[in-house]
Amino acid sequence: MSDPAAVLDDLRAESEEVDALVRDLAAGQWAAPTPAPRWTVAHQIAHLAWTDAAALLAATDPGAFAAEARKALAAPDRFVDDGAEDGAALPPAELLARWRAGRERLHRVLREAPPGTRFPWYGPPMSAVSLATARLMETWAHGQDVADALGAVRRPTARLRHVAWIGLRARDYAYAVRGLTPPAEPFRLELTVPDGVAEPGAVWTFGPEDAPQTITGPALDLCLLVTQRAHRADTALVAHGADAEEWLGIAQAFAGPAGQGRKPRGDR
Repeated sequence: MSDPAAVLDDLRAESEEVDALVRDLAAGQWAAPTPAPRWTVAHQIAHLAWTDAAALLAATDPGAFAAEARKALAAPDRFVDDGAEDGAALPPAELLARWRAGRERLHRVLREAPPGTRFPWYGPPMSAVSLATARLMETWAHGQDVADALGAVRRPTARLRHVAWIGLRARDYAYAVRGLTPPAEPFRLELTVPDGVAEPGAVWTFGPEDAPQTITGPALDLCLLVTQRAHRADTALVAHGADAEEWLGIAQAFAGPAGQGRKPRGDR
């Protein structure tokens, strides 16, 4: 995952797929509830626009971003919702235009970033490729919420590889944000590639071959889990090791406070 151009191309494709879900919506459909409590379709797109703007600020004015990050630390339970509320209050056409313009500016800045540049973020600082991957992960996850709200079915793509990768990269962060000590040894992922993305039975692998603990199962399930779009009980993932099983219960690919995640399907 070391080529920013390739990740940025995939980020653009992911954004355009979500854009296609909402661009022709009637005004009332923007108010459709999504699986996230109190968030409508408009909130989901507003959040993407808001986080793109935050990433652009981090990439162009680290000092100003640091001030915004301090505000987030002062109100960890509200700053994400507040940003979504502000954007969701806009007329849909204005919100959509804001999201499109912001993501294009961010794309250009990240593509032009000198090699080795690192940007501040709400979690650890990120390289251009990691920040682009994080934006792709969020775009995919919130796009899933939009699709669920609209009853749309999205076909999995090879872009899920980025989501799985950043989910594993964020393993130690998921522990730290909960005040827990992460395992000392790395994990290995062996994930079955979704049908239609590669030859049947193809597997994506991450982590050392001799890792003492491994997670196996569908790549889509892992991506839904690390973005907290599915409960552990509703996946076909298998943990080989106690630490790996513990991680599957707390995994999060996104920065910020530990999320509550989804309830099991039977409890909804």
